[in-house]
Amino acid sequence: MQIAILMIHVVIAIALVALILLQQGKGAEAGAAFGGGASQTVFGSRGSGGFLAKLTGALAAAFFATSLALAYFASQAGDTSVQGIPDAEVIEQRNAAPTLDDGAQSMDNSAPALEESGE
Repeated sequence: MQIAILMIHVVIAIALVALILLQQGKGAEAGAAFGGGASQTVFGSRGSGGFLAKLTGALAAAFFATSLALAYFASQAGDTSVQGIPDAEVIEQRNAAPTLDDGAQSMDNSAPALEESGE
């Protein structure tokens, strides 16, 4: 279920980006006032403002809903090591120095004391 929602989420995200790039900015209306060829548009002389704005709002609401669903599934999983984030205890165990009880060799790196001559 989580994979299906994730795939829908990605498709909605790509559609939102494409839809937003299709829309014209507010500065584009000035050229249309002087005969910018608005009668030859696909969406009519009013332009695509109403349709694309409603579609953008619907896709944004769907994106928000899928984001909440994915967050809910992630919180229910509980095991963060599955997602690649190790627990603090695992990190501490990896960084712990080996002990003699584990059969590891002693980690005594101290240099032997040099005897001073009486000279």
